[in-house]
This record gives sequence, structure tokens and C-alpha cells, in this order.
Amino acid sequence: MTLIVQKYGGTSVANIERIKNVAARAIATHRAGNRVVVAVSAMAGETDRLVALVEGITHTYSRREYDVVVSAGEQVSIGLLAIAIEAQGCKAKSYLGWQVRFMTDSSFSKARIQEVEGEKIHRDLQAGYIVVVAGFQGIDNEGSVTTLGRGGSDTSAVALAAALKADRCDIYTDVDGVYTTDPRIEPKARKLDQISYDEMLEMASLGAKVLQTRSVELAKKYSVPVRVLSSLEEGTGTLLTEENATMEQVLVSGITYSKNEAKITVVGVPDRPGVAAAVFGALSGANINVDMIIQNVSASGETDLTFTVPKSDFRQALGVLEGSIGKIGAREIRGNSEIAKISAIGVGMRSHSGVAQKMFDALSRESINIQMISTSEIKISVVLDEKYTELAVRTLHDAFDLGKESGDHITR
Repeated sequence: MTLIVQKYGGTSVANIERIKNVAARAIATHRAGNRVVVAVSAMAGETDRLVALVEGITHTYSRREYDVVVSAGEQVSIGLLAIAIEAQGCKAKSYLGWQVRFMTDSSFSKARIQEVEGEKIHRDLQAGYIVVVAGFQGIDNEGSVTTLGRGGSDTSAVALAAALKADRCDIYTDVDGVYTTDPRIEPKARKLDQISYDEMLEMASLGAKVLQTRSVELAKKYSVPVRVLSSLEEGTGTLLTEENATMEQVLVSGITYSKNEAKITVVGVPDRPGVAAAVFGALSGANINVDMIIQNVSASGETDLTFTVPKSDFRQALGVLEGSIGKIGAREIRGNSEIAKISAIGVGMRSHSGVAQKMFDALSRESINIQMISTSEIKISVVLDEKYTELAVRTLHDAFDLGKESGDHITR
């Protein structure tokens, strides 16, 4: 029998009617001759409500106790879903993360999965149950409840699929697949039938909200086939899979954007060993992630370091650097939070030239100034003024013909 892990997000279980719909989907898959495990998020808005309760008391709370509170949302949704499945004539059994032993580290609110114990689930599947598991949560070696961070239910589902050696992991959400760009900005955006793990990983890390980055990393590591589907309508969705030769025929598969970026420039840094380490060491010590980095050395021997950080960390990063300016030896710190990062992504870049030139020409024709550039084997990212985000996305989508069927890398 085929073993399928299904994951349903908060909008898919937002109310009783939608929970009944999820139950019907799980039962239909089960009755088609499959063993079914369902990973579920909290009902839409519930995690935000729980976070607000915590912050209504204090903003300097214990992360351990925070996890105890915010993990409660999934307990309600898995219980309701199991009841709905039984009400429709199938056996179901629900489990919290600690009951099926999602073992994690102790990084509360952003824990990482170390192991999933699947024996209990296998026994229940053998006995004919549909097993419903809480996403987003686990337990550390001390027995403390942990959570995986926002979007963590995707990671829970893929980790389950890997541990159980499932044939497929179906991620049901409020969109019907992965698109060439955000359809709300570009109406000509198309749904992709399939996409490589590497492309999806870049898209997820660069602004696409369809899947959580860590879930894609796990899927790639353990070669778990993942489908992204809509829980609200029927369709074939988008399949995440290993890269194949057909995919490289296309230069660019998608355009992503992120407005959650801020730019910082450390001006007039002495050009000597150890200065960059001091700058980024201070940020690392404050647990602030740095993304794009540019270093310019002037004829006078001074260096300007420009880099991006998450917008949510912008003020903290400025404070850290301003407190270290004497040690660094810089003249001043400049910041700009009104920027956006636009990225063109495609495995075809590995074997084709001219993508950067085409991208820069297209933006130049629209008089869009590029502030920073970053590249990888399958990605080119640029930073520009936030006000040009939508124009840049539409311009690059047209430049690479992503609205046309010939621009897809679908296996035919």
C-alpha cells in the first residue's frame, strides 16, 4: 500500500466546514487504498491569538513558556479533525508532537528536528487508522515542548514523510501550486507543473510564501517527492522533484520578491584584517542574519561595507553597530529600510549565459536603479528601491517570457 503524508495549513482548517472537507479528502485517499498520515496546523488566526496573549503580559517572556502557549493551537485542530474523520466513518487517532516523539534541539520558538520516532504511527496505520499529527511542535531531551517557528508544519510533514519512508508528501494550502511569480502582481503568472528542489529552495528563501525553506531542505536531503495543492479546489498542483535534463532547457523558472529587507552601510572602515569579522561578529552575537554583502575599497584605503538584514532586525542591527562603531573604527552607519530584493531563479542558468545581461537591460529600460547584486549558480538577486517592486517583477516576468507556455520546464 502507498503511504501518503498530507499536510493542511491554517486556512485549510479555519472552521468546522473546512475541517470536515479535510476529513473527506483524507478519507478519500485512504479508501483509494493508501495509508494516510495527516499533519495539521492550528486553525487560521489561532497562533496569532496565542502570541498576542503572551505579549499582553510582557515582551520579555521566556521562550520555553512561549512555546508551551503557542503549541496549544494544534492540539485543538488535530482533535477536531480526528473527530470529523470518525464522524464520516473512518478510524482516526491524533497525536501531539511529543507523543510521536518529534525530537528537537532546545532552540525554543525555532527548534530544529533531530529525529522522528515512527513506530507508533506504523502500528496504527497497520491497524487501519488515519493518523493525525500536530505540526509545528516537538520535544527536546529535557522533555520541554518546543516549536519549529512560523511555517513549521510544512517541516513537520516532510520530516514525517522522510522518517516513515512515505511515497509522497502532499502539502495542501490556499494556493493551487507554485507560480512563475506572485499572481497578485502579475496576472500572467503561470502555475508550474513541476519544479526542482533547488529552484524551490531559492524561491522559498527569497520571498515566495508557498513553502517554508526548511521543509524544502528536508525534502531535498531525503529525496521526498512533494506536491503543493489547494485544499479548496481540485487540481494536480506542482510537484517538487529531482532536477532533470528538461528543466535546464529553460533559463528562468520564476521571479520572486521580498520587501522584508533592510540595507545597512558601515562607512569608512579601515582596510585591515579583522575589521569585517568585527562587524559581522557583532551582528552574529545578536543572532542577526546577514544576507547580501558588498565591500568597496577606496583609493584612500578606507572600506565601505554594505549588507542586508531582515527588516524585523533592522533597528536592533543599527543599535549593535552604533555601539561598536569605536571598536570597528568606522566613520558612520547608514541604514535604509525602504528597499526590496528581486530575484530571477532557474536551473538553466548553470548551462546558459546572458541571464544577467538580459535582467539588467530590462530593468535599465524602465529606469530602475540597481543598488546591490548577488548571484549563485541558479539565481540572480538585485536590491532596489521598494517603490519599484511591482514594476520590476512585471518587467522581468515579461523579459523572460514566463507568461508563455514555452517558458515552462514542464516534462511533456
